[in-house]
Amino acid sequence: MKNMIRDLVIVQHPVSVSVPLNYQVNLSVRAEGTGILNYQWFKSDKEEVFGATRADLTVTAQRSQLYICRVNDQFCNCVFSEWVKVKVPDIAKPGLPVAWRGELHIAVHPAPQTVRQGQRLTLSCSAFGIPIPHYQWYRNGHPLLGKTTNTLQIHNAEADDRGTYLCSVSNVEEERWTEPADVDIEPSNQLKATAPKLTATDKVALLIGNLNYSHHPDLMAPTMDVHELANLLQQLGFRVVSLLDLTREEMLAAIDKFILLLDRALFYYAGHGYERSGRNYLVAIDAPQPYRPENCVCVQRVMRMMQERRTALSVVLLDTCRTWYNQDCITSEIRPLVPMGNTVYGYATCEDAEAYEVQDGGKSTGIFTKYLNKHILQPEKVTHVLEQVSEDLGRDPLVTGKQAVEIKHTLKEPRSLTDPVRTTGHTGELRLRDACWRQANELPRQKLLIFPCGVEVEVSFSALFSNVMVAFGTVKTTGPRTQDCTVTLRSTPAMEDIFSSPGRSGEMDSLLLNNLVAENPDCSLRLCGLQKLQGSLVIKVDLHYTHTGSKLRLQESKQLDIGKPLVASCDQYRGQQALVTQRQEGAPSQSMGHVSHSKQPPRQTLGQPGRPFTRKAECAAKVPTARSNEPEENDETEPQDFTF
Repeated sequence: MKNMIRDLVIVQHPVSVSVPLNYQVNLSVRAEGTGILNYQWFKSDKEEVFGATRADLTVTAQRSQLYICRVNDQFCNCVFSEWVKVKVPDIAKPGLPVAWRGELHIAVHPAPQTVRQGQRLTLSCSAFGIPIPHYQWYRNGHPLLGKTTNTLQIHNAEADDRGTYLCSVSNVEEERWTEPADVDIEPSNQLKATAPKLTATDKVALLIGNLNYSHHPDLMAPTMDVHELANLLQQLGFRVVSLLDLTREEMLAAIDKFILLLDRALFYYAGHGYERSGRNYLVAIDAPQPYRPENCVCVQRVMRMMQERRTALSVVLLDTCRTWYNQDCITSEIRPLVPMGNTVYGYATCEDAEAYEVQDGGKSTGIFTKYLNKHILQPEKVTHVLEQVSEDLGRDPLVTGKQAVEIKHTLKEPRSLTDPVRTTGHTGELRLRDACWRQANELPRQKLLIFPCGVEVEVSFSALFSNVMVAFGTVKTTGPRTQDCTVTLRSTPAMEDIFSSPGRSGEMDSLLLNNLVAENPDCSLRLCGLQKLQGSLVIKVDLHYTHTGSKLRLQESKQLDIGKPLVASCDQYRGQQALVTQRQEGAPSQSMGHVSHSKQPPRQTLGQPGRPFTRKAECAAKVPTARSNEPEENDETEPQDFTF
């Protein structure tokens, strides 16, 4: 009988480490093959390490050094491990605990400093850890592209580089954060006296787009509108939470969470809506047919909550209709908001008029948001930006005589969306808000799965919105006895793909191409409605391949528990249940009846390109006239707002 000779493969590579001087490090390699395997370790200068002929190598760290291991069998086959680095940071007082065993430890934190404009800005941090730490620098809570070493250098510092800097230090085991460092940039010529520039301690934006309605015509544009506006606001230094397709309880839970982040706030909504008695209502995707104010979210309620936080600037942008759905309802007297100033309303259309979306160049967009995105990056007073939006929309022949922007404001300072963030004196509060924001935007780490057949599949993730994530599966290495490998992804629980319909798949494909985190992925899985998650999300990876020996088509599977990603980590589901319970306990005994989630009305679809469609949600029947003992809005905590 002829003996089978197994391929020589390394199944476990050594890992790089960062350790203090004279620390004993164990480097390990594991290989599989036929017969007795021999090992030889080498240093970075290709010099053999004397006596290092075992799978494990113990070295006493004297200086930073690279190592590699060669493995050979009795058939003259050999393979090499990956190069690994034993890094010994030059730190006089590392401050490590006596019983340190490799956990992450930040020994050097970045220091606050003031740099003259045009000079070099240098920030440093250093850490110990097994495996070796990775670094990612942040300014004002936003990651800095390409700044992934322990030293951050900006050669010609400008005014925009002013802010609070932190560094994330992480490995596969854990993550740590440095202390914040405030950086101030002085003008190069102090003799030039200029007016003090207005700044913000933070900038936060909540964007909501509703498009898939249970009982009203669907919309097309909110997907791209929210995505593009989110990207533009991030360029302006905003922390952005973007959400699609929320029920009323989910909208209220998101707003409550959003309020905790506020200093300077922008609230944007795209979807069905209406106006009544001076109040604007946003129609949730589960609003029944016909709907009442208690089935919707009142914008003025959101603005009052923003005022209670004493925000330096509050901006509300509504790309929705303002038509009165029921002229027979008895109007109510509304107590006005507190005149605190620095509030701005930007309405896509004027009172008792509709807002429209259109298919423009192969993509759907709200006409108001189309021009808003065109001007929003301009460093001008926010009302001036909205005036330019109004002028452009007024010249659009598609909506002439149908839609006109309306602007209301109480600005008492020339506030702009481009005002820089200045965090000096606010670092404690900023760090709390930063932790809350990062929680709602934290993606699972990419993971390399090794199947029993030897195939390696990488699973990576990308966020399209704060509640919509895409998982990618990529075959990185084929096994010694496999061919024609394919991979598919599933989730438990199964998450609905709200973009699976033919009318939406094209735009989502374009978003996926712009958000790829893996080169040429073999498959992808859209995970929508993450705010509904009650427990961990598990990704099941199914590998299909042909065995080169038997020629049989085989399957192997692995599972990856990714916890609660993005907005799911905020436990909105529990917050929604609490809101429901609270409202049920205080609500009147009158029943609203059963609300079906079946699609009753036909979908609103875009026909010919360039033809506008309204964002008005029609009511099938007139709502009965409100009686004197029925509140106009299901808001038991504020009964004094209404007089009948």
